[in-house]
Amino acid sequence: MSCAGPAGASALPRAAAAEGSQQSHEEDDRKVRRREKNRVAAQRSRKKQTQKADKLHEEYESLEQENTSLKREIGKLTDEMKHLSEVLKDHEKICPLLHCTMNFMTIPRPDALTSCLPR
Repeated sequence: MSCAGPAGASALPRAAAAEGSQQSHEEDDRKVRRREKNRVAAQRSRKKQTQKADKLHEEYESLEQENTSLKREIGKLTDEMKHLSEVLKDHEKICPLLHCTMNFMTIPRPDALTSCLPR
């Protein structure tokens, strides 16, 4: 009995130790899998963030080009407007229709326009 007692007693802690070791090993495996999964998710997140930043940068460059082009067009149109304003001013000085006294009449006459034109 004394032999069975110590042998049985030593087998019990060994089984518990083996079971604890197995649980510890399973927990370690779970931790490793979780870390790997987390690492992959972090990598994916960083890649997505980089792609988003690249897309925003491309959009920024495109808008900058469009802005430059529109400013150039504004400059051209402003120059054209100044030129046409000068042409109009010069024309107003010599336009017979603007200086014709017939234009101030309230009764419309078909020959009013032709009487003011130079011959």
